[in-house]
Amino acid sequence: MRHDHGLTITHRSHSTRVQVLVVAGDLDHHTAPRLREALDGVRLERGAGLVIDLSALTFCDSTGISVLVAAHQYAQNAGAVLALAGLDADLAHVFRIMGLDRLFSSYDDAEKAIAALQ
Repeated sequence: MRHDHGLTITHRSHSTRVQVLVVAGDLDHHTAPRLREALDGVRLERGAGLVIDLSALTFCDSTGISVLVAAHQYAQNAGAVLALAGLDADLAHVFRIMGLDRLFSSYDDAEKAIAALQ
């Protein structure tokens, strides 16, 4: 099996309180540094929210999950709230097995996550 290691991250501000990162493609040990860099570019203030939209994610390994956990910690340290959107059934199952479903708030899509954070 061959991966092209393509990962696209789009950052948009939905409002002054909520920012959205749309992650598409493979999130693995080759591409995780791109997500880390994108997260470094997100400035969160106390009370703000960050949605990471994973609805276009095609693959995620343990390195990718580690970056998502680090994003949660970053948001928590800033006094902000992080929500994940669009987890596919397989990744949601992995999150449940690892207990990460208790760490992350997860929504079916970005619009529901945004609404929950506003």
